[in-house]
Amino acid sequence: MTTSNLYPSTYAHSLTDPSGFWLQAARLLDWTKPPQTAFARQANGMADWFPDGELNVCDNAVDRHVRAGHGARPALIHDSAMTGTVRTITYAEMQDQVARTAGMLADLGVTKGDRVLIYMPMVPEAVFAMLACARLGAIHSVVFGGFASAELAKRVDDATPKVIMSASCGLEPNRVLAYKPLLDEALRLSSHQVPHCLILQRPQLAAELLPGRDLDWHNAFAQAAPAPCVPLAATDPLYILYTSGTTGIPKGVVHDSGGYAVALAWSLPNIYGVQPGETFWAASDIGWAVGHSYITYGPLLLGCTSVMYEGKPVGTPDPGAFWRVIRQHRVSVFFTAPTAIRAIKREDPEGKFIAESGIGGLRALFLAGERADPDTVQWAQTRLGVPVVDHWWQTELGWPALAVCLGLGARETRLGSAGMPIPGYRFVVLDSAGQKLPPGETGAIVIELPLAPGALTTLWQRPEHFVSAYLTTNPGYYTTGDAGFTDDDGFLHIMSRMDDIINVAGHRLSTGGIEQIIAAHPDVAECAVVGAADALKGMIPVGLIVLKANVTRPPQDVCREVVERVRNELGPVAAFKYVAVTSQLPKTRSGKILRATIRAIADGQTPTIPATIEEPRALDAVRAALATLAGREG
Repeated sequence: MTTSNLYPSTYAHSLTDPSGFWLQAARLLDWTKPPQTAFARQANGMADWFPDGELNVCDNAVDRHVRAGHGARPALIHDSAMTGTVRTITYAEMQDQVARTAGMLADLGVTKGDRVLIYMPMVPEAVFAMLACARLGAIHSVVFGGFASAELAKRVDDATPKVIMSASCGLEPNRVLAYKPLLDEALRLSSHQVPHCLILQRPQLAAELLPGRDLDWHNAFAQAAPAPCVPLAATDPLYILYTSGTTGIPKGVVHDSGGYAVALAWSLPNIYGVQPGETFWAASDIGWAVGHSYITYGPLLLGCTSVMYEGKPVGTPDPGAFWRVIRQHRVSVFFTAPTAIRAIKREDPEGKFIAESGIGGLRALFLAGERADPDTVQWAQTRLGVPVVDHWWQTELGWPALAVCLGLGARETRLGSAGMPIPGYRFVVLDSAGQKLPPGETGAIVIELPLAPGALTTLWQRPEHFVSAYLTTNPGYYTTGDAGFTDDDGFLHIMSRMDDIINVAGHRLSTGGIEQIIAAHPDVAECAVVGAADALKGMIPVGLIVLKANVTRPPQDVCREVVERVRNELGPVAAFKYVAVTSQLPKTRSGKILRATIRAIADGQTPTIPATIEEPRALDAVRAALATLAGREG
């Protein structure tokens, strides 16, 4: 990482000369037809990136490193805490595995533009499958392994895949999750008929194959010849990644090939401060945006070693699991969700597992996926002794839009802030009338068009909804859906989703601001605040807290102190007096707290249970906790 701060000049360059800036970044990749044009503006304000360029993303992620003489370099380390095994795959081995996996798909008739749905656990074959699709020019759509059948069926009908690649099972602590029955039910529910399913049989559970439709992965792979890389236009789709839609229909976010690859190749050295040959670990799942960008594509495009972990931050076997992986595999930079650090902090508040064995050569910890409260950031900084950087992006954006760019020499962080804009992005905070707000005032966070390369290009088969969902509310801007403010020094603070701004007797309050105060209490491991209906004030904030594992004090004492803290820091206007202790909070598998679901329960409604919920029993814990507040008005 550079010692001088190049961020201000680099950011300015990206705004004053975006064409020159991104054409220079494009040189990080190998092109079959190098682009001469950085971008072409569309009528809706978006941009087609590198419209005259041609490349193959798989070639850039795998083959070119072998051509450069780095075939013996580890490309992927698969560490499974569930099986107690570690598998290291070099770039040369990766090339062979991916080329033959592509050949297996080609034998089933998969060609450029076809869709392939990947429904798999955290195993190397899932990465091979993604890259094999990119090799052929097929468009992959990864669905989180173990996803509910009804939701999987919606994605099958929307993407209409020619092939589904799956596995017999996934592994969870204390159980084996059979995937095949879920897949079979999804295909029974879907209208689209999928000709072939490739099933990876894992030793822990054998799946029953349906003759004619289902093929054994290993048998098909053994018979396949390696397939070459297919040149693609930079604007050709690379993948579809589904995210929940407000209409109940999943939104298929489409990312292109060239812009996405350039953005990721640029991001690793300049944001994260990682260089080729170093080890980068994103503790996520391939079913999420982080897994796409920073397990599979980003590290491999740069020539790094990527870690793929099958396990949990706690319980597999203990709160030291992450630190063991970091030490064992010489991880230089680590990326995870704040909820994972909170889980570790809850089980090991004194950081004994860190103190006992250390963190090896770790240089930095990056957090994203949900707002990182200052208490969690401070705990990690104190225990790890390295920079802890909260940064922000979305599935739609594909890579960070706010951060502290360690690779450019930026060092100053700000507790509660997700950093400053990444080169290529211009952020604005707007009020309800669409007017720009001054520093310190909370409003809707938007991004000036066009977006930087790497962001979504459309929604699969729903271009009109893409425009109405992201570009119509604030003309000339991309609507993020998040609320926050910019401070006097230019740091942007993402406080909550716009839906989580509550109106208490005419006063607009951010639930994220209240959560920040609660999380600073020494006995609180994590918390959530929602706006519940109230007959007198319209809405009132209601809090749920999870206590640290070592807390022995009466819960009511902690609740009383939390209320006092909020009232002392925000004042009586917050009307905060309802808080309860719960054993756990409902979250998605990516770690986001399901605040809308909590709000529905608090209002006495029957919530829609998201398909992405990590632990459905958490809803019972929330109901029990909220029942203790039944005496509140509303």
